[in-house]
Amino acid sequence: MQEHCREYLEHYLNSLPKEIAQQYQSFSADYFCASQHSADLCAKLIFCGEKRATCSMDYWYRHAGETRPMPGHLQVVTTFSGEPVCVIETLSVTTCRYCDVTAEFAFAEGEGDKTLKWWQKAHWDFFSKECAELGIEPNEQMLLVLEHFKVVYPRSV
Repeated sequence: MQEHCREYLEHYLNSLPKEIAQQYQSFSADYFCASQHSADLCAKLIFCGEKRATCSMDYWYRHAGETRPMPGHLQVVTTFSGEPVCVIETLSVTTCRYCDVTAEFAFAEGEGDKTLKWWQKAHWDFFSKECAELGIEPNEQMLLVLEHFKVVYPRSV
């Protein structure tokens, strides 16, 4: 984690009672999405409370060695350029097939027009590109990791 993000996280942790701050053991700092435009837009959506969920392919955790998200994890959400925007806490983590994602989850993701139809198109395009890079085929049965989170420490965007 870059120093300025670590300092931002420490400001949040120092604002908590010591016994609560000590309960947090998992931390990261990163932007959402894969392009500058999308990352900066997602940071704004998270900051203002529109985006309260995200998802990724389970493949990354089972085959690519990524650490699986877990409730209680704190993430410094950054812009694409790495500037801290807010801190989020992961509330829940579940798995779901792409074809079984609900309209409620699509709405919680807070992107586009927040409909399931928009979510399916945008995420099919996104996951298809990821699959092509990994040399695997996307399919309606692909397993996703769904995360719900809340903003716990805001900063003006």
